[in-house]
Amino acid sequence: MSFSLDTAALSPERSTLRLHGRLDALTFGDFDGGAAPVLEQMGQGGTVVLDLSALDYISSAGLRSIAKIRKAMRAREGHTLLVNPQPQVRKVFEIVKAVPVSDVFSSVAELDEYLDRIQRKVLGGDDDDV
Repeated sequence: MSFSLDTAALSPERSTLRLHGRLDALTFGDFDGGAAPVLEQMGQGGTVVLDLSALDYISSAGLRSIAKIRKAMRAREGHTLLVNPQPQVRKVFEIVKAVPVSDVFSSVAELDEYLDRIQRKVLGGDDDDV
C-alpha cells in the first residue's frame, strides 16, 4: 500500500491535511514534501489538523514527520491536532506517549518491528496484552 496526502482545505489560520495509506520509511518523504508548502503558508497562531481517518499504518519515520510538524507549529505559537485515528494508529500514539521509546528500543528497526506487531494485533482484535 502507498501513501497520499490531500491538502484541499488550506488557510493561514487553519489547514487540514488528510493522510491516506501507510506513513513509513518509504513514504515519509512524500508526507514531508507535501506538508512543507502548507507549513510555509501557516500564520502565527494557526492550526494544522492532521486527519488520520484513512491512515492505515504509521512507523517511527512517520512519527518523526508528525513531530516535525508539531515543532514547526509551536515555533509559530500554533497548534497541531490529530483527528480520527484508526484503532491501530491510535494504539501507536498511546504507546509513544506512555513510553519514551528512544530509551526502550535498541534500534529504529526494532521499534518498527514492534509497532508493526502492535498494529497487526489491534487489527486482529487482540490488543489486550500489548
